[in-house]
Amino acid sequence: MTRYLFFAILMAITACSQQAGRTLVFGRGGDSVGLDPALETDGESFKVCDNIYETLVTFVPERTDLAPGLATSWQASEDGLTWTFHLREGVVFHDGMPFNADAVVFSLARQFKADHPFHKVEGAYQYWSSMSMSEIVRDVRKIDDVTVGIDLKRPNAPFLSNLAMNFCAIVSPSAVEKWGADFARHPVGTGPFRFVNWIKDDRIVLDRNPDYWGSVPKIDRLIFRSIPENSVRLIALTQGSIDGMDNLVPDFLPTIESHDHLALLSQPGMNVGYLAMNMDKEPFQKLNVRRAINHAIDKQALIDNLYQGLAIPAVNPIPPTIWSYRKKTPGYEYDPEKAKILLSDAGFPDGFETTLWAMPVPRPYMPQPLKIAQAIQADLQAVGIKAEITTYEWGTYLDKVQRGQHDMALLGWTGDNGDPDNFLYVLLDKSATQKPANNIAFYRSDPLHEVLVAAQKESDKAKRTALYQKAQEIVFHDAPWVPLVHATQTAAFHTRITGFKLHPTGSKWFYDVMIEE
Repeated sequence: MTRYLFFAILMAITACSQQAGRTLVFGRGGDSVGLDPALETDGESFKVCDNIYETLVTFVPERTDLAPGLATSWQASEDGLTWTFHLREGVVFHDGMPFNADAVVFSLARQFKADHPFHKVEGAYQYWSSMSMSEIVRDVRKIDDVTVGIDLKRPNAPFLSNLAMNFCAIVSPSAVEKWGADFARHPVGTGPFRFVNWIKDDRIVLDRNPDYWGSVPKIDRLIFRSIPENSVRLIALTQGSIDGMDNLVPDFLPTIESHDHLALLSQPGMNVGYLAMNMDKEPFQKLNVRRAINHAIDKQALIDNLYQGLAIPAVNPIPPTIWSYRKKTPGYEYDPEKAKILLSDAGFPDGFETTLWAMPVPRPYMPQPLKIAQAIQADLQAVGIKAEITTYEWGTYLDKVQRGQHDMALLGWTGDNGDPDNFLYVLLDKSATQKPANNIAFYRSDPLHEVLVAAQKESDKAKRTALYQKAQEIVFHDAPWVPLVHATQTAAFHTRITGFKLHPTGSKWFYDVMIEE
Protein backbone atom coordinates (compact mmCIF):
# COMPACT_ATOMS: atom_id res chain seq x y z
CA MET A 1 0.00 0.00 0.00
CA THR A 2 1.37 3.44 -0.95
CA ARG A 3 1.79 6.12 1.70
CA TYR A 4 -0.68 8.35 -0.13
CA LEU A 5 -3.39 5.69 -0.18
CA PHE A 6 -2.72 4.82 3.47
CA PHE A 7 -3.33 8.39 4.63
CA ALA A 8 -6.30 8.85 2.29
CA ILE A 9 -8.01 5.86 3.91
CA LEU A 10 -7.18 7.10 7.39
CA MET A 11 -8.51 10.60 6.65
CA ALA A 12 -11.74 9.13 5.30
CA ILE A 13 -12.16 7.06 8.47
CA THR A 14 -11.55 10.13 10.63
CA ALA A 15 -14.04 12.24 8.68
CA CYS A 16 -16.69 9.57 9.05
CA SER A 17 -16.19 9.37 12.80
CA GLN A 18 -16.48 13.13 13.33
CA GLN A 19 -20.26 13.33 13.19
CA ALA A 20 -22.63 15.07 15.57
CA GLY A 21 -24.28 13.11 18.36
CA ARG A 22 -23.18 9.96 20.12
CA THR A 23 -21.76 8.05 17.18
CA LEU A 24 -19.92 4.75 17.56
CA VAL A 25 -17.74 3.61 14.67
CA PHE A 26 -16.89 -0.09 14.59
CA GLY A 27 -14.07 -1.22 12.29
CA ARG A 28 -14.19 -4.63 10.65
CA GLY A 29 -12.15 -6.49 8.07
CA GLY A 30 -14.80 -6.91 5.37
CA ASP A 31 -18.17 -5.69 4.17
CA SER A 32 -21.51 -7.44 4.53
CA VAL A 33 -22.72 -9.55 1.63
CA GLY A 34 -26.35 -8.56 2.20
CA LEU A 35 -28.80 -7.59 4.96
CA ASP A 36 -31.71 -9.98 4.46
CA PRO A 37 -31.22 -12.30 7.46
CA ALA A 38 -32.92 -15.22 5.72
CA LEU A 39 -30.51 -15.10 2.79
CA GLU A 40 -27.14 -14.39 4.39
CA THR A 41 -24.64 -16.94 5.69
CA ASP A 42 -21.61 -14.83 6.69
CA GLY A 43 -20.67 -13.20 9.97
CA GLU A 44 -20.07 -9.76 8.48
CA SER A 45 -23.70 -9.66 7.34
CA PHE A 46 -25.03 -11.05 10.60
CA LYS A 47 -23.20 -8.60 12.88
CA VAL A 48 -25.17 -5.78 11.21
CA CYS A 49 -28.41 -7.78 11.08
CA ASP A 50 -28.05 -8.41 14.85
CA ASN A 51 -28.86 -4.76 15.45
CA ILE A 52 -31.64 -4.29 12.85
CA TYR A 53 -33.74 -7.42 13.35
CA GLU A 54 -35.09 -9.55 16.18
CA THR A 55 -36.20 -13.14 16.61
CA LEU A 56 -39.02 -14.76 18.59
CA VAL A 57 -36.52 -16.04 21.16
CA THR A 58 -33.05 -14.68 21.82
CA PHE A 59 -29.89 -15.41 23.80
CA VAL A 60 -29.02 -13.97 27.18
CA PRO A 61 -25.86 -11.85 27.35
CA GLU A 62 -22.60 -13.84 27.26
CA ARG A 63 -24.34 -17.25 27.16
CA THR A 64 -26.45 -19.37 24.80
CA ASP A 65 -29.32 -19.77 27.28
CA LEU A 66 -32.61 -18.62 25.76
CA ALA A 67 -34.75 -15.63 26.72
CA PRO A 68 -37.93 -14.00 25.38
CA GLY A 69 -37.52 -11.86 22.28
CA LEU A 70 -40.46 -10.90 20.07
CA ALA A 71 -42.31 -13.72 21.80
CA THR A 72 -42.93 -13.19 25.51
CA SER A 73 -43.62 -16.87 26.18
CA TRP A 74 -44.07 -20.21 24.44
CA GLN A 75 -44.99 -23.79 25.11
CA ALA A 76 -44.69 -27.12 23.33
CA SER A 77 -47.28 -29.86 23.13
CA GLU A 78 -46.59 -33.08 25.01
CA ASP A 79 -45.53 -34.88 21.82
CA GLY A 80 -43.23 -32.00 20.86
CA LEU A 81 -44.94 -31.48 17.50
CA THR A 82 -46.77 -28.19 18.15
CA TRP A 83 -45.21 -25.01 19.49
CA THR A 84 -47.31 -22.01 20.49
CA PHE A 85 -45.74 -18.55 20.73
CA HIS A 86 -47.35 -15.56 22.45
CA LEU A 87 -46.15 -12.38 20.76
CA ARG A 88 -45.05 -9.10 22.28
CA GLU A 89 -47.69 -6.41 21.77
CA GLY A 90 -47.15 -2.77 20.76
CA VAL A 91 -44.05 -3.47 18.64
CA VAL A 92 -43.66 -1.67 15.31
CA PHE A 93 -41.27 -2.16 12.41
CA HIS A 94 -38.90 0.62 11.38
CA ASP A 95 -41.28 1.50 8.52
CA GLY A 96 -44.15 2.09 10.99
CA MET A 97 -46.01 -1.13 10.22
CA PRO A 98 -47.19 -3.23 13.17
CA PHE A 99 -45.44 -6.41 14.26
CA ASN A 100 -47.97 -9.22 14.55
CA ALA A 101 -48.66 -12.86 13.76
CA ASP A 102 -48.97 -12.10 10.05
CA ALA A 103 -45.37 -10.81 10.01
CA VAL A 104 -44.09 -13.96 11.74
CA VAL A 105 -45.91 -16.23 9.30
CA PHE A 106 -44.63 -14.15 6.35
CA SER A 107 -41.01 -14.19 7.55
CA LEU A 108 -40.82 -17.94 8.10
CA ALA A 109 -43.23 -19.20 5.42
CA ARG A 110 -41.39 -17.42 2.61
CA GLN A 111 -38.45 -19.71 3.28
CA PHE A 112 -40.24 -23.03 2.69
CA LYS A 113 -43.69 -22.62 1.12
CA ALA A 114 -43.37 -22.99 -2.64
CA ASP A 115 -46.53 -20.94 -3.26
CA HIS A 116 -45.35 -17.99 -1.17
CA PRO A 117 -44.94 -14.94 -3.45
CA PHE A 118 -41.41 -14.33 -2.12
CA HIS A 119 -40.19 -17.92 -1.98
CA LYS A 120 -38.41 -18.02 -5.32
CA VAL A 121 -35.51 -15.62 -4.83
CA GLU A 122 -31.94 -15.73 -6.09
CA GLY A 123 -29.60 -17.33 -3.59
CA ALA A 124 -32.37 -19.47 -2.05
CA TYR A 125 -32.82 -19.63 1.73
CA GLN A 126 -29.58 -21.39 2.44
CA TYR A 127 -29.68 -21.59 6.22
CA TRP A 128 -33.25 -22.90 6.19
CA SER A 129 -32.23 -25.47 3.58
CA SER A 130 -28.92 -26.55 5.11
CA MET A 131 -30.56 -27.10 8.49
CA SER A 132 -33.30 -29.17 6.78
CA MET A 133 -35.97 -26.98 8.32
CA SER A 134 -38.44 -27.99 5.59
CA GLU A 135 -38.06 -31.58 6.77
CA ILE A 136 -38.78 -30.43 10.33
CA VAL A 137 -41.44 -27.71 10.00
CA ARG A 138 -44.86 -28.73 8.71
CA ASP A 139 -46.57 -25.36 8.98
CA VAL A 140 -46.42 -21.87 10.49
CA ARG A 141 -49.89 -20.47 11.17
CA LYS A 142 -51.62 -17.51 12.70
CA ILE A 143 -53.85 -18.36 15.66
CA ASP A 144 -54.76 -14.73 16.30
CA ASP A 145 -52.96 -11.38 15.94
CA VAL A 146 -50.69 -12.07 18.91
CA THR A 147 -50.36 -15.86 18.76
CA VAL A 148 -48.52 -18.11 16.31
CA GLY A 149 -48.48 -21.89 16.04
CA ILE A 150 -45.58 -23.83 14.50
CA ASP A 151 -46.28 -27.47 13.68
CA LEU A 152 -43.39 -29.90 13.27
CA LYS A 153 -43.16 -33.08 11.23
CA ARG A 154 -40.96 -34.67 13.86
CA PRO A 155 -39.68 -33.68 17.31
CA ASN A 156 -36.50 -31.64 17.03
CA ALA A 157 -34.38 -30.99 20.12
CA PRO A 158 -32.51 -27.90 18.82
CA PHE A 159 -35.64 -26.33 17.29
CA LEU A 160 -36.12 -23.57 19.88
CA SER A 161 -32.42 -22.63 19.77
CA ASN A 162 -32.62 -22.54 15.98
CA LEU A 163 -35.39 -19.92 16.21
CA ALA A 164 -32.92 -17.59 17.96
CA MET A 165 -30.67 -17.57 14.89
CA ASN A 166 -30.55 -14.76 12.35
CA PHE A 167 -32.26 -16.69 9.57
CA CYS A 168 -35.42 -16.82 11.71
CA ALA A 169 -35.47 -13.04 12.25
CA ILE A 170 -38.78 -11.31 11.61
CA VAL A 171 -38.80 -8.90 8.67
CA SER A 172 -41.33 -6.26 7.64
CA PRO A 173 -43.67 -7.82 5.05
CA SER A 174 -44.46 -4.39 3.60
CA ALA A 175 -40.74 -3.64 3.08
CA VAL A 176 -40.14 -6.98 1.36
CA GLU A 177 -43.14 -6.34 -0.87
CA LYS A 178 -41.85 -2.84 -1.66
CA TRP A 179 -38.21 -3.73 -2.40
CA GLY A 180 -38.50 -7.31 -3.61
CA ALA A 181 -35.11 -8.75 -4.53
CA ASP A 182 -33.45 -5.50 -3.38
CA PHE A 183 -34.70 -5.88 0.22
CA ALA A 184 -31.22 -7.08 1.24
CA ARG A 185 -30.00 -3.51 0.66
CA HIS A 186 -33.04 -1.85 2.29
CA PRO A 187 -33.52 -3.85 5.50
CA VAL A 188 -36.44 -3.21 7.85
CA GLY A 189 -36.84 -4.97 11.19
CA THR A 190 -37.99 -4.22 14.74
CA GLY A 191 -34.53 -3.96 16.34
CA PRO A 192 -32.90 -1.21 18.39
CA PHE A 193 -31.25 0.35 15.32
CA ARG A 194 -32.70 1.16 11.92
CA PHE A 195 -30.97 1.24 8.56
CA VAL A 196 -29.84 4.60 7.11
CA ASN A 197 -27.50 3.87 4.19
CA TRP A 198 -24.84 1.57 2.82
CA ILE A 199 -21.81 2.59 0.78
CA LYS A 200 -20.45 -0.70 -0.53
CA ASP A 201 -17.00 -1.66 0.79
CA ASP A 202 -16.95 1.48 2.93
CA ARG A 203 -19.65 1.77 5.59
CA ILE A 204 -23.12 0.80 6.75
CA VAL A 205 -24.88 3.43 8.85
CA LEU A 206 -27.59 2.67 11.41
CA ASP A 207 -29.49 5.13 13.61
CA ARG A 208 -31.06 4.62 17.01
CA ASN A 209 -34.66 3.43 16.78
CA PRO A 210 -36.60 5.95 18.91
CA ASP A 211 -39.71 3.73 18.82
CA TYR A 212 -37.95 0.62 20.09
CA TRP A 213 -40.15 -1.45 22.41
CA GLY A 214 -37.28 -2.13 24.82
CA SER A 215 -34.68 0.13 26.36
CA VAL A 216 -33.81 2.68 23.69
CA PRO A 217 -30.10 2.49 22.73
CA LYS A 218 -27.77 4.94 24.44
CA ILE A 219 -25.94 5.84 21.24
CA ASP A 220 -27.50 7.82 18.39
CA ARG A 221 -25.64 6.35 15.44
CA LEU A 222 -23.81 3.08 14.78
CA ILE A 223 -21.42 2.87 11.82
CA PHE A 224 -19.82 -0.34 10.59
CA ARG A 225 -16.65 0.56 8.68
CA SER A 226 -15.01 -1.88 6.26
CA ILE A 227 -11.23 -1.60 6.68
CA PRO A 228 -9.62 -4.71 5.16
CA GLU A 229 -6.03 -3.68 5.92
CA ASN A 230 -5.33 -4.91 9.46
CA SER A 231 -2.66 -2.30 10.21
CA VAL A 232 -4.86 0.57 9.02
CA ARG A 233 -7.66 -0.66 11.26
CA LEU A 234 -5.35 -0.75 14.28
CA ILE A 235 -3.99 2.75 13.63
CA ALA A 236 -7.53 4.05 13.27
CA LEU A 237 -8.33 2.56 16.68
CA THR A 238 -5.23 3.88 18.43
CA GLN A 239 -5.85 7.37 17.01
CA GLY A 240 -9.54 7.31 17.98
CA SER A 241 -10.90 7.40 14.42
CA ILE A 242 -12.82 4.22 15.12
CA ASP A 243 -14.10 3.17 18.54
CA GLY A 244 -13.76 -0.61 18.31
CA MET A 245 -12.64 -3.49 16.13
CA ASP A 246 -12.75 -7.28 16.04
CA ASN A 247 -10.76 -10.14 14.51
CA LEU A 248 -7.51 -8.89 16.03
CA VAL A 249 -4.20 -9.99 14.55
CA PRO A 250 -2.19 -11.45 17.46
CA ASP A 251 0.74 -9.13 16.68
CA PHE A 252 -1.48 -6.22 17.70
CA LEU A 253 -2.12 -7.39 21.27
CA PRO A 254 0.97 -5.79 22.87
CA THR A 255 0.02 -2.43 21.31
CA ILE A 256 -3.53 -2.68 22.59
CA GLU A 257 -2.60 -3.92 26.05
CA SER A 258 0.01 -1.17 26.56
CA HIS A 259 -2.25 1.63 25.31
CA ASP A 260 -3.71 3.80 28.09
CA HIS A 261 -7.05 4.28 26.36
CA LEU A 262 -7.73 0.87 24.83
CA ALA A 263 -9.32 -2.22 26.39
CA LEU A 264 -8.91 -5.79 25.12
CA LEU A 265 -11.83 -8.22 25.29
CA SER A 266 -11.35 -11.96 24.83
CA GLN A 267 -13.06 -15.29 25.50
CA PRO A 268 -12.70 -18.89 24.27
CA GLY A 269 -14.14 -19.05 20.78
CA MET A 270 -17.13 -21.23 19.91
CA ASN A 271 -15.65 -21.71 16.46
CA VAL A 272 -13.59 -23.85 14.14
CA GLY A 273 -11.29 -22.92 11.27
CA TYR A 274 -10.82 -25.70 8.73
CA LEU A 275 -9.49 -26.75 5.35
CA ALA A 276 -12.21 -28.48 3.31
CA MET A 277 -11.32 -30.92 0.55
CA ASN A 278 -13.89 -31.01 -2.25
CA MET A 279 -14.89 -34.67 -2.44
CA ASP A 280 -16.68 -34.06 -5.75
CA LYS A 281 -13.25 -33.58 -7.35
CA GLU A 282 -10.24 -35.81 -7.91
CA PRO A 283 -8.20 -36.83 -6.06
CA PHE A 284 -10.14 -35.98 -2.91
CA GLN A 285 -12.54 -38.89 -3.27
CA LYS A 286 -9.62 -41.04 -2.07
CA LEU A 287 -9.57 -41.49 1.72
CA ASN A 288 -5.79 -41.89 1.86
CA VAL A 289 -5.32 -38.55 0.06
CA ARG A 290 -7.49 -36.78 2.62
CA ARG A 291 -5.71 -38.48 5.50
CA ALA A 292 -2.33 -37.65 3.96
CA ILE A 293 -3.22 -33.96 3.84
CA ASN A 294 -4.29 -34.13 7.50
CA HIS A 295 -0.89 -35.58 8.43
CA ALA A 296 0.98 -33.05 6.25
CA ILE A 297 -0.17 -29.87 8.03
CA ASP A 298 1.63 -28.65 11.15
CA LYS A 299 -1.22 -27.10 13.13
CA GLN A 300 0.92 -26.27 16.14
CA ALA A 301 3.31 -24.26 13.96
CA LEU A 302 0.33 -22.33 12.58
CA ILE A 303 -0.77 -21.49 16.09
CA ASP A 304 2.72 -20.60 17.34
CA ASN A 305 3.56 -18.39 14.36
CA LEU A 306 0.22 -16.85 13.37
CA TYR A 307 -2.00 -16.99 16.47
CA GLN A 308 0.61 -16.48 19.21
CA GLY A 309 -1.32 -18.58 21.69
CA LEU A 310 -4.78 -17.25 20.79
CA ALA A 311 -5.94 -20.63 19.48
CA ILE A 312 -5.75 -24.34 20.17
CA PRO A 313 -5.28 -27.13 17.59
CA ALA A 314 -8.57 -28.56 16.32
CA VAL A 315 -9.18 -32.30 16.37
CA ASN A 316 -12.96 -32.46 16.03
CA PRO A 317 -15.28 -30.31 13.90
CA ILE A 318 -16.81 -28.85 17.08
CA PRO A 319 -14.87 -26.83 19.69
CA PRO A 320 -14.28 -28.00 23.28
CA THR A 321 -16.67 -25.27 24.48
CA ILE A 322 -19.60 -27.21 22.95
CA TRP A 323 -21.17 -29.97 25.03
CA SER A 324 -20.65 -33.53 23.64
CA TYR A 325 -17.08 -32.72 22.49
CA ARG A 326 -15.27 -36.05 21.98
CA LYS A 327 -12.05 -35.89 24.01
CA LYS A 328 -10.75 -39.31 22.96
CA THR A 329 -10.56 -38.54 19.25
CA PRO A 330 -6.83 -39.19 18.53
CA GLY A 331 -6.49 -36.65 15.72
CA TYR A 332 -4.01 -36.83 12.85
CA GLU A 333 -0.56 -36.07 14.18
CA TYR A 334 1.83 -33.99 12.09
CA ASP A 335 3.82 -36.63 10.22
CA PRO A 336 5.08 -35.71 6.71
CA GLU A 337 6.64 -39.14 6.15
CA LYS A 338 3.36 -40.87 6.90
CA ALA A 339 1.65 -38.41 4.54
CA LYS A 340 4.02 -39.42 1.73
CA ILE A 341 3.32 -43.11 2.32
CA LEU A 342 -0.44 -42.54 2.22
CA LEU A 343 -0.13 -40.51 -0.99
CA SER A 344 1.89 -43.31 -2.57
CA ASP A 345 -0.69 -45.88 -1.46
CA ALA A 346 -3.37 -43.71 -3.08
CA GLY A 347 -1.50 -43.74 -6.39
CA PHE A 348 0.35 -40.42 -6.06
CA PRO A 349 3.98 -41.28 -5.18
CA ASP A 350 5.11 -37.95 -6.65
CA GLY A 351 2.22 -35.93 -5.28
CA PHE A 352 -0.13 -33.88 -7.49
CA GLU A 353 -1.08 -30.33 -8.40
CA THR A 354 -4.16 -28.60 -7.03
CA THR A 355 -5.48 -25.25 -5.82
CA LEU A 356 -5.82 -23.92 -2.29
CA TRP A 357 -8.47 -21.23 -1.87
CA ALA A 358 -8.00 -18.62 0.86
CA MET A 359 -10.35 -15.98 2.23
CA PRO A 360 -9.48 -12.35 1.45
CA VAL A 361 -10.66 -10.99 4.80
CA PRO A 362 -9.88 -11.76 8.45
CA ARG A 363 -12.39 -13.98 10.22
CA PRO A 364 -12.86 -14.72 13.95
CA TYR A 365 -11.35 -18.18 13.49
CA MET A 366 -8.66 -17.05 11.02
CA PRO A 367 -7.38 -13.47 11.40
CA GLN A 368 -4.64 -13.92 8.74
CA PRO A 369 -6.06 -16.36 6.17
CA LEU A 370 -3.59 -15.62 3.37
CA LYS A 371 -0.61 -16.20 5.66
CA ILE A 372 -2.21 -19.41 6.89
CA ALA A 373 -2.68 -20.50 3.28
CA GLN A 374 1.00 -19.81 2.58
CA ALA A 375 2.06 -21.91 5.58
CA ILE A 376 -0.21 -24.78 4.49
CA GLN A 377 1.10 -24.44 0.94
CA ALA A 378 4.65 -24.96 2.23
CA ASP A 379 3.60 -28.00 4.31
CA LEU A 380 1.89 -29.57 1.29
CA GLN A 381 4.88 -28.82 -0.95
CA ALA A 382 7.05 -30.77 1.49
CA VAL A 383 5.06 -33.95 0.77
CA GLY A 384 4.86 -33.38 -2.99
CA ILE A 385 1.52 -31.57 -3.31
CA LYS A 386 1.84 -28.36 -5.32
CA ALA A 387 -1.05 -26.09 -4.30
CA GLU A 388 -1.64 -22.77 -6.04
CA ILE A 389 -3.27 -20.19 -3.74
CA THR A 390 -6.47 -18.65 -5.11
CA THR A 391 -8.61 -15.87 -3.62
CA TYR A 392 -11.54 -13.60 -4.51
CA GLU A 393 -13.53 -10.72 -3.01
CA TRP A 394 -15.35 -12.00 0.10
CA GLY A 395 -18.87 -12.30 -1.31
CA THR A 396 -17.57 -13.90 -4.51
CA TYR A 397 -15.36 -16.28 -2.52
CA LEU A 398 -18.31 -17.51 -0.46
CA ASP A 399 -20.49 -17.96 -3.52
CA LYS A 400 -17.86 -19.91 -5.43
CA VAL A 401 -16.91 -22.30 -2.63
CA GLN A 402 -20.57 -22.89 -1.78
CA ARG A 403 -21.07 -23.87 -5.41
CA GLY A 404 -18.12 -26.27 -5.31
CA GLN A 405 -15.75 -24.50 -7.67
CA HIS A 406 -12.71 -25.04 -5.42
CA ASP A 407 -10.34 -27.97 -4.94
CA MET A 408 -9.41 -27.19 -1.33
CA ALA A 409 -10.70 -24.15 0.54
CA LEU A 410 -10.15 -22.46 3.88
CA LEU A 411 -13.27 -21.54 5.78
CA GLY A 412 -14.65 -21.74 9.28
CA TRP A 413 -17.70 -21.45 11.46
CA THR A 414 -18.78 -19.71 14.63
CA GLY A 415 -21.59 -21.55 16.39
CA ASP A 416 -24.99 -19.91 16.10
CA ASN A 417 -26.75 -21.40 19.09
CA GLY A 418 -24.48 -23.52 21.30
CA ASP A 419 -25.86 -26.84 20.02
CA PRO A 420 -23.54 -29.41 18.37
CA ASP A 421 -26.21 -29.89 15.68
CA ASN A 422 -25.34 -26.38 14.45
CA PHE A 423 -21.84 -27.56 13.54
CA LEU A 424 -22.23 -31.21 12.60
CA TYR A 425 -25.53 -31.17 10.73
CA VAL A 426 -25.18 -27.73 9.14
CA LEU A 427 -21.59 -28.21 7.92
CA LEU A 428 -21.15 -31.95 7.36
CA ASP A 429 -24.50 -33.64 6.79
CA LYS A 430 -25.26 -34.84 3.27
CA SER A 431 -28.37 -32.62 3.24
CA ALA A 432 -26.07 -29.56 3.38
CA THR A 433 -24.49 -30.33 -0.01
CA GLN A 434 -27.32 -28.77 -2.02
CA LYS A 435 -25.80 -25.76 -3.77
CA PRO A 436 -25.20 -23.12 -2.51
CA ALA A 437 -23.88 -25.50 0.14
CA ASN A 438 -22.66 -25.08 3.70
CA ASN A 439 -20.99 -28.49 3.41
CA ILE A 440 -18.21 -27.27 1.11
CA ALA A 441 -16.38 -30.61 1.35
CA PHE A 442 -19.42 -32.08 -0.43
CA TYR A 443 -19.06 -34.99 1.97
CA ARG A 444 -22.00 -37.42 1.90
CA SER A 445 -22.23 -40.09 4.59
CA ASP A 446 -25.37 -42.14 5.18
CA PRO A 447 -24.14 -43.41 8.59
CA LEU A 448 -23.44 -39.83 9.72
CA HIS A 449 -26.85 -38.67 8.49
CA GLU A 450 -28.62 -41.42 10.44
CA VAL A 451 -26.79 -40.50 13.66
CA LEU A 452 -27.42 -36.77 13.29
CA VAL A 453 -31.14 -37.18 12.58
CA ALA A 454 -31.46 -39.53 15.55
CA ALA A 455 -29.78 -36.88 17.72
CA GLN A 456 -32.27 -34.25 16.55
CA LYS A 457 -35.20 -36.47 17.55
CA GLU A 458 -33.76 -37.33 20.96
CA SER A 459 -34.68 -35.10 23.92
CA ASP A 460 -32.44 -36.78 26.51
CA LYS A 461 -29.17 -34.82 26.61
CA ALA A 462 -27.05 -37.80 27.69
CA LYS A 463 -28.31 -39.83 24.74
CA ARG A 464 -27.78 -36.90 22.38
CA THR A 465 -24.23 -36.58 23.69
CA ALA A 466 -23.50 -40.22 22.87
CA LEU A 467 -24.89 -39.77 19.36
CA TYR A 468 -22.83 -36.63 18.68
CA GLN A 469 -19.70 -38.34 19.92
CA LYS A 470 -20.40 -41.16 17.48
CA ALA A 471 -20.82 -38.52 14.74
CA GLN A 472 -17.40 -37.05 15.55
CA GLU A 473 -15.88 -40.54 15.35
CA ILE A 474 -17.36 -41.01 11.85
CA VAL A 475 -16.06 -37.63 10.66
CA PHE A 476 -12.60 -38.34 12.03
CA HIS A 477 -12.48 -41.65 10.15
CA ASP A 478 -13.66 -40.13 6.85
CA ALA A 479 -11.49 -36.97 7.09
CA PRO A 480 -13.42 -34.58 4.78
CA TRP A 481 -11.66 -31.66 6.50
CA VAL A 482 -8.43 -30.78 8.11
CA PRO A 483 -9.80 -29.22 11.33
CA LEU A 484 -7.18 -26.55 11.95
CA VAL A 485 -7.89 -24.35 14.97
CA HIS A 486 -10.34 -23.15 17.56
CA ALA A 487 -9.48 -19.47 17.95
CA THR A 488 -9.95 -17.16 20.91
CA GLN A 489 -12.59 -14.53 20.20
CA THR A 490 -11.17 -11.02 20.55
CA ALA A 491 -12.20 -7.40 20.23
CA ALA A 492 -10.79 -4.07 21.33
CA PHE A 493 -12.53 -0.82 22.22
CA HIS A 494 -11.57 2.64 23.30
CA THR A 495 -12.02 2.92 27.07
CA ARG A 496 -14.72 5.59 26.62
CA ILE A 497 -16.93 2.82 25.20
CA THR A 498 -18.64 0.77 27.91
CA GLY A 499 -21.30 -1.90 28.01
CA PHE A 500 -20.16 -4.05 25.08
CA LYS A 501 -19.99 -7.79 25.81
CA LEU A 502 -18.61 -10.56 23.63
CA HIS A 503 -21.07 -13.36 22.93
CA PRO A 504 -20.14 -17.01 22.24
CA THR A 505 -22.07 -16.92 18.95
CA GLY A 506 -19.96 -14.01 17.70
CA SER A 507 -23.01 -11.74 17.66
CA LYS A 508 -22.30 -8.02 18.02
CA TRP A 509 -25.08 -6.29 19.95
CA PHE A 510 -24.74 -2.57 20.65
CA TYR A 511 -28.06 -1.73 22.35
CA ASP A 512 -26.46 -1.48 25.82
CA VAL A 513 -23.29 0.33 24.74
CA MET A 514 -22.52 3.78 26.11
CA ILE A 515 -20.03 6.46 25.08
CA GLU A 516 -18.61 8.25 28.09
CA GLU A 517 -17.81 11.94 27.65
